[in-house]
Amino acid sequence: MQGRIKIKIRIRVKIKIRIKIKIRIKIKIRIKIKIRIKIKIKIKSGGQECPPHTGTCYPIPSQRYFWGLLLPTDPVLVVHGGAWAMPDDMVEAHIRGVKNALAAGWRVLERGGPALDAVEEAVVIMEDDETFDAGRGSFLNRDGRVQLDALIMDGATLRAGGVGCVEHLRNPVRAARKILSESPHVYFVGEGAEKFAAQHGIPLCKNEDLVIPREVERLREYQAEANSHGNELFAPTSDDVTISHDTVGAVALDRDRNIAAATSTGGTLNKAPGRLGDSSLIGCGCYADNLSAAASTTGWGEPIMKLVLAKWTADRIAAGNLPEWAALEAMNYLKQRVNGHGGIIVLNREGQIGIAHNTPRMAWAYKTTKKHEAEIERVS
Repeated sequence: MQGRIKIKIRIRVKIKIRIKIKIRIKIKIRIKIKIRIKIKIKIKSGGQECPPHTGTCYPIPSQRYFWGLLLPTDPVLVVHGGAWAMPDDMVEAHIRGVKNALAAGWRVLERGGPALDAVEEAVVIMEDDETFDAGRGSFLNRDGRVQLDALIMDGATLRAGGVGCVEHLRNPVRAARKILSESPHVYFVGEGAEKFAAQHGIPLCKNEDLVIPREVERLREYQAEANSHGNELFAPTSDDVTISHDTVGAVALDRDRNIAAATSTGGTLNKAPGRLGDSSLIGCGCYADNLSAAASTTGWGEPIMKLVLAKWTADRIAAGNLPEWAALEAMNYLKQRVNGHGGIIVLNREGQIGIAHNTPRMAWAYKTTKKHEAEIERVS
């Protein structure tokens, strides 16, 4: 979308002079001046088509811009549940999952709550949903254990909290939020992250509580045929339905025009113990700055990290590009520069959003005061 601004200024000046002269030498002069100034400003939002590309983007109408006064902003929430070659029999579960996350985050924004709370609540719902690669039901690493990463970031203050390689937290985004709110640090990993969480009232769990039979079987099959698996998980031509990448994330705009982002993941299947992906790294899988945008990515982590993709996208928006274009260009850049595959959601303070991916499908949903939608799209 491009914005067009029309400004009309009209100025009218009327001057009346009355002079009365009488013989008795009495002079009366009356001067009346009227000035009328009329200023009319009209801002019209137009449409803009997506340019030729290798992925999919979703042109979505932006929110209102100008009413003559700075009014409270209509809230916006966008969530994603992973980008990969999702089979048909898993579509319904993913749509239901992102809708549930959207509802939880929207309840916060609807009552005037902050964007930071909204993205946290949305991500918690998806961490608790075994459909996604976050929280319980996540991929298992090479040793058959769940290791989780998460980050949350506040665009108003640039404060952030992240955890990496945690094995005893059901909702790593909760611990990340505690770090943001109650620690001078930004990032904790492993036992240090779990100790911090426990000290701040977040209960720990057994790693076995995060493991489900589906993932045990998935890992067994993968390791048995390891030589036949490369990065085809993320490739648009992949027909392998045994592997997915369901990293979850959310971006939000609240009524005070603050934005926030959060991303959570269980990482990749059969990953080396201690491996960190992009999701919990500032600027890679998650970023938020009121001066640019909030973004959350999903996909093959190593290429995304190399490009610091979330920050790259936010910088494009700060330079004047619309979110929908910036999201699409991020996917083109990811593919062309490092042969990476994934998806991204992005949102600026004006309520404009971008959703794009270069994988066969990505689960996503968004809601504004006027519209909401959830979809999983296949690239033709």
